[in-house]
Amino acid sequence: MVDSINLPLILVAAFITTASPGPATLAIAGTSMARGRPFGLALAAGITSGSLIWSAAAALGLSAIMLTNAWVFELIRYVGATYLLFLAWKSARAAFARSEAVARGVKAQSLHAAYLKGLALHLTNPKAILFFGSLYSLGVPHGTSLSALSLVIVAVGVQSFILFHAFALMFSLPRLVARYSRLRRWFEATFAVAFAAAGVKILTARLT
Repeated sequence: MVDSINLPLILVAAFITTASPGPATLAIAGTSMARGRPFGLALAAGITSGSLIWSAAAALGLSAIMLTNAWVFELIRYVGATYLLFLAWKSARAAFARSEAVARGVKAQSLHAAYLKGLALHLTNPKAILFFGSLYSLGVPHGTSLSALSLVIVAVGVQSFILFHAFALMFSLPRLVARYSRLRRWFEATFAVAFAAAGVKILTARLT
């Protein structure tokens, strides 16, 4: 049954989705530049965990069950949009805050909080449900064994882990951190607009 799984198609589709700009990559970039590599890696670990949870849910058919119960999906949709708008507000506030206030806020954060932020960001992303649901419906035939499904989940999970953590390492390079320090307000303003746009898009889009 493993031979019937279109693993290359699944990995390519997952790679394109993971590597493309979105709330997850924006959050990793902003956290890595503003708070350093450990916080960026912790947030990336949270996002990876969320990705694994949705991947396993889709593989086991739970995403299809959620989509048939519209109220559950709509609840996640509104919670996700609200969380993105909250991140937009935080970024906007940081853009207008003085550097000393931002520094105090950074010191108050913990790696555990960064992990939970990444986990919440991905678990409240309704498009993750649609993506993984369609991904498994395209690349995994009906009746695939549990062992074969586990292989797909692990493969997608490892790829997501590598990509998200690579983003954290890349955006925590000293050159980018120095550039962020000089242009902090512009970066935060850009993040605020991007998070707000993503939140509004989720609220207004028809996700089927």
